[in-house]
Amino acid sequence: MLRRSFAAMGTEVELFLDADESAASLLDDGERELRRLEDLLSRFRPDSELSQLNRAGRARVGPELLEVTTIALAARERTRGRFDPTVHDALVAAGYDRTFDELGPVVGRPADGPVGCGGRVAVDHESSTIELEDGVRLDLGGIAKGWAVDRALAELAAHGPALVNAGGDLAACGRSWTVGVETPRGTMTLEVEDGALATSGRDCRRWRTDDGERHHLIDPATGSPAEGDLLRVTVAAATATEAEVLAKQLFLAGDVRAAVTEADDAGILAVLVGRDGATVLAGGLG
Repeated sequence: MLRRSFAAMGTEVELFLDADESAASLLDDGERELRRLEDLLSRFRPDSELSQLNRAGRARVGPELLEVTTIALAARERTRGRFDPTVHDALVAAGYDRTFDELGPVVGRPADGPVGCGGRVAVDHESSTIELEDGVRLDLGGIAKGWAVDRALAELAAHGPALVNAGGDLAACGRSWTVGVETPRGTMTLEVEDGALATSGRDCRRWRTDDGERHHLIDPATGSPAEGDLLRVTVAAATATEAEVLAKQLFLAGDVRAAVTEADDAGILAVLVGRDGATVLAGGLG
């Protein structure tokens, strides 16, 4: 088993390929691709294509940013606004204005009041142009990470069973892979074969301000960090991109009961952890 571990996209990335040493250079290719996509899609890099678009408001962009933005907007429509790529300014207002490593445990006073989300974003595929409504900026953090994981897996999968894990957003193929999902009562073991997992939660990327604790999961309906009794949601789906969308959709359902009902009705395989530590399986998982 070939393995590579490195820091990228604000987390620890792992690449696994079930092949002999002659294929080791493929891990170099996988790492290179993930770093290239981070350079294009990170809001924290001032020279990234995404940052340039956010500053200009309108730009001709490359195929990667065009595709991820298109997927994100379709997800916003499908989730009726729960998943929203226009939460950039709401994140900044909450205090998340730099990488999490740079943020520190206390960031001072956040901006007064919530920040509006749901702004207009126009994508013209013929001209490869994206245009943002005045005052709108994009954050593609989670969905870009899931999409990059899927891209990296596709490269490795041509050469054998493979798994790509970026801080819990993972995709695997070729055989059954044993994956651990952390819960307050211990590690739950799931088997993943030709599929993906993603987790959204308030327990990792959080910080304190003069007005109390904040976290990075913005509720677009309020423009502020989401309330409710959910701590963390892990979803299984066909791709890491789709799992990212569904995990946020369920997390923003409002509470554990509503999220379980929604997952059961839609057949979304999910592990839901409440703020009280209770863990519930939904969507037929179990």
